[in-house]
Amino acid sequence: MPLISHSPDTGVWLLTTPRTSYALRIDESGAPCHLAWGPRLTLAEAGALIPVAQDMASSFEGRPPVGEELPVDGGTRYGPPSLQVRYADFSRGFEWAPTGHRVLEPAPGMSELVLEFRDRLYPLDVALHYTVRADTDVIERRTVVRNAGTERVDLLRADSAAWTLPPLRDYRLSHVTGQWSAESQLRRDTLPFGETVLTSRRGTTSHHANPWVMLDSGEATEEHGRVWSAALAWSGSWRITAQRTPDGLAGFTGGVGHEGTSVPLAPGEEFSTPVFAGLCVDGGFGAASRAWHTYTTTHVLPSAQELAPVLYNSWEATGFDVDEASQLALAERAALLGVELYVVDDGWFGARRSDRAGLGDWTPTPERFPEGLKPLADAVHGLGMRFGLWVEPEMVNPDSALYREHPDWVLHVPGRARTEMRNQLVLNFARDDVAEWAYGWLTRLVGDHGVDFLKWDMNRAFGESGWPGQPDGNDRLWTRYVANLYDVIDRLRADHPGLRVETCSGGGGRVDLGILSRTDQAWTSDNTDAVDRLVIQHGFGQVYPARAMSAWVTDVPNQLTARSVPLRFRFHAAMCGLLGIGGDLTHWSREELAEGAALVAEYKKVRHVVQHGELYRLSGPLGEEPTVVQYAGEDAAEALVLGFRYGPRHGLPRIPVRLRGLTPGARYRDAHTGAVHHANVLGEYGMRLDLAPGDWSSTAVHLVRVEES
Repeated sequence: MPLISHSPDTGVWLLTTPRTSYALRIDESGAPCHLAWGPRLTLAEAGALIPVAQDMASSFEGRPPVGEELPVDGGTRYGPPSLQVRYADFSRGFEWAPTGHRVLEPAPGMSELVLEFRDRLYPLDVALHYTVRADTDVIERRTVVRNAGTERVDLLRADSAAWTLPPLRDYRLSHVTGQWSAESQLRRDTLPFGETVLTSRRGTTSHHANPWVMLDSGEATEEHGRVWSAALAWSGSWRITAQRTPDGLAGFTGGVGHEGTSVPLAPGEEFSTPVFAGLCVDGGFGAASRAWHTYTTTHVLPSAQELAPVLYNSWEATGFDVDEASQLALAERAALLGVELYVVDDGWFGARRSDRAGLGDWTPTPERFPEGLKPLADAVHGLGMRFGLWVEPEMVNPDSALYREHPDWVLHVPGRARTEMRNQLVLNFARDDVAEWAYGWLTRLVGDHGVDFLKWDMNRAFGESGWPGQPDGNDRLWTRYVANLYDVIDRLRADHPGLRVETCSGGGGRVDLGILSRTDQAWTSDNTDAVDRLVIQHGFGQVYPARAMSAWVTDVPNQLTARSVPLRFRFHAAMCGLLGIGGDLTHWSREELAEGAALVAEYKKVRHVVQHGELYRLSGPLGEEPTVVQYAGEDAAEALVLGFRYGPRHGLPRIPVRLRGLTPGARYRDAHTGAVHHANVLGEYGMRLDLAPGDWSSTAVHLVRVEES
């Protein structure tokens, strides 16, 4: 069956993925309307879903608020608009007039449908793009709006897509919320009637919400049930509005920006929205997560096929007290642990002695690095490790040479205070001269000093979001900022193909499919407490894969929570993603260094399973049962089970954990004990975890399939 097919008789377009179908048509008014999103259909079957014209139940209703591919503002539409336009004469509205379609084949196994329209009155063109691939059920949607006239147009709302769900008995919404150091807190709640808005007004993806949703009938579990999901590939302000109507329908729309902002279009200018990718799966929330993970590692992350190195970061050891001698001493200890990438964090540049000065002056401090960073980089490379640096290119301290020279480069409104957060201001990356400045020093820094890795941080939200002197600047900056940010990273990586980048924003404040398409991993949270991290990682992994999830082992008592858990527990929690170490190795005992080295070696034996395998959440991070996650390797040849118990309650039953993703009928050997297990027993009857008595117990079980002779 072709990926995209069309019936001239019914007007139905059918998008076909490996396990699902998506059907739509242009109705008699010219509007693109949804027909189906779910199990596979033929064209004839999809045509049978065309609704029969009926009398409206009430003269007060107008067009149904759910069911159009991109609901517009105009006519008798009263739901949340995906497209809202203001013309030069201050009139509003859009009327669909179809002008054509195209079916493109951008690459083998990939097809794109483009439906083209124009407003019936004004010279405004709209194109709806749908991309499907032969290897994933994820459907990518985006919208392109072009001003074909001679006068300015303002897009008050320009969403990427609207998604419609089939009628269900009930609807439940899954999403994450949180705050700094407590990101990705998973919520599953009944979708209320009316409109539910998830958004970021901060200029970044934010710690407080993330641009993805999952919906189900309220009956889905980790392993069973149908789930509809979508994720927005955008790293600035965004909004997703889920809607449940009184007549039992539900859908959602999402795109860039928040209320009160707009996208100006000059004559001849067009705006291409980011991708809002959607997915329908059977098999519960676990299947939805695994489908997103495979899509992200296959089609989003630029170097997901690589094994990410074990990382050491100097921040908790040195803070701002950074110099060549202390960093080299830490690097030598890190190398003995088996670390493969050494990252110097904040404090290596300018007048940086605290967070009050130096941001913007990106040259090594002469008295701390008399010959620059090259000697340290060379020494790190000589120890067999890659060399990385922390940078925060989008920020500036008022106490810096850059700000004194270019005070106009920050986001600001003339006559109003420039509000500082963390003693810093936001550079206006929407300005091409600012973006060019950042690209210039970054490419020189990487090239001149042999930098292999950048931890790209962004430590505050927008404030006084103005762009003086630029017509429409206060509205234009919200999207132009992100476009220029993407361009700087893209150019930097093109200059230095071996460079790898971690996205960071005060922890997990900028994680989304947009930034992940040009970076290699994400700093999940500034909270490195291993117990809290299990909850954060649980929410993160609903959509984003372990291959993108940075996790560190740090010292105890933890700086945020004052909690102390064993080194082994901390390592096992970090082994759920990309293992990193952030403790002060100069204070680790000989026994801790030896145990750490053994655990690093253990991770290296299984990291291909974690980073490239399939995730199964066997038991969640809340409740009295142990928290258990499993990774199944390629072709089910291996599996890794990580189990955590916080504090046992006397008399609590010890229930075996049933493993998933194993080869039926096969046998698996425990790589540590040598014990051989039957896959059917592990899957149907379970395995008892060897968790030691007492608080904060953890275990890692590496199973390897026994190849029968």
